[in-house]
Amino acid sequence: MQRFFFKGKCVILRSISRTTLFWFIVMKFSLIQRFSAFCLVLFAFAGMAFASGSEGGKKEFKAGEVILHHVLDAHEIHFFTLGEGTDHETHVTVPLPIIVYSPEKGLDIFPSSRFHGDHKPVVSHDDHEAAEIIGEDHNNQHAHDPVPVYNGYALLHEKIYLTDAHGNLTYDEHGHPTNAQPLDLSITKTVFGLILAMFILVFVMFAVAKGYKKRGLGAPKGIQSFIEPLVIFIRDEVAKPSIGEKHYKRFMPFLLTIFFFILICNVVGLVPFIGGFNITGNISVALVLALFTFLVTIFSGKKDYWMHLVWTPGVPAWLKLPVPLMFIIEFIGVVSKPIVLCLRLFANITAGHIIILSFVSLIFIFGEKFGTGAGYGVSVLSVAFSVFMNVMELLVAFLQAYVFTLLASVYFGQAVEEHDHGHEHDAAHAH
Repeated sequence: MQRFFFKGKCVILRSISRTTLFWFIVMKFSLIQRFSAFCLVLFAFAGMAFASGSEGGKKEFKAGEVILHHVLDAHEIHFFTLGEGTDHETHVTVPLPIIVYSPEKGLDIFPSSRFHGDHKPVVSHDDHEAAEIIGEDHNNQHAHDPVPVYNGYALLHEKIYLTDAHGNLTYDEHGHPTNAQPLDLSITKTVFGLILAMFILVFVMFAVAKGYKKRGLGAPKGIQSFIEPLVIFIRDEVAKPSIGEKHYKRFMPFLLTIFFFILICNVVGLVPFIGGFNITGNISVALVLALFTFLVTIFSGKKDYWMHLVWTPGVPAWLKLPVPLMFIIEFIGVVSKPIVLCLRLFANITAGHIIILSFVSLIFIFGEKFGTGAGYGVSVLSVAFSVFMNVMELLVAFLQAYVFTLLASVYFGQAVEEHDHGHEHDAAHAH
């Protein structure tokens, strides 16, 4: 029997079902309406500002580039741009540390703001002065956009290259740089988001632990009243049914860590105007989470797990020898599990960001193509759909954390499951 307190009222539950948890989350997130209204006002002002200035000769708005810039990684946290497309263009950003190593130059550490020069298409031979250079294609002599450089490094499409002796980049016939790339160990936007999510997770869990130490088994308060139902839900509705009463406790720390970490990363990515984090939408992050789950499954596998993989019981011998068909099928199934975990998390989170940005981009596209009135008109529907999708993505943030944790627990349950083949064989003969 579980006790929960909401708005001063005690709610007694024997267990936490999925439906109960859903309504609990909806009640606890009653601020969604205020958050949506706040986003609506900000998006509306952004759309109106662009619509008003879209006739002032600004450069063409490219929705695809804006969306990709948001969902992909970067070496800085970009908030917004003032006077975009004008001579007084100003980027409001937070620079992040660039950490690169190459045999030629050794280890270099400097802020990404050093790549922001005076936006002049000149060649710089001063190793201590940031400037922009024009790339040269020695094969086709194609013109390339200016590329920011600093101290012998060039930043092109968020990739760092070593420049030649004259501070230039060279391109092949397809327009790709041929310069060598140093080992990039920089703190990028995604890495910063991971560190931020880690600190939030540690802070929240220490706050919850402090609450239990102070109040014991009394009524939870504050953040403790939100975390406790989620912990019990993962235990009663995910770990116990999937892994079993005998083994579930040993996997609870990993399952809770993976659930809350993914949840926090997803929610951080939904907060507007803080740089547009897309942490779990980065395939590298999703892949690492999936690989950790895979390793825990492999190293937790018992004898029966490996016997089912190598010599599957209950199937005809001709499926095992001379061609180990069942082993091939089982092996593909084992290897595909982390791939499925990775792609599901990566695709769903990235798709949500793209949909929201697509709706917002409609304001700029219509304002540019058809004038200020069209920008104002489309902004109403565009912002409404964007806010609706943002609220839906908040539920998706919980859903993806839950699905990832559920599938991980199912894999762990398969690894530690014990089969009494001898008893089943005797029972079959008895009947």
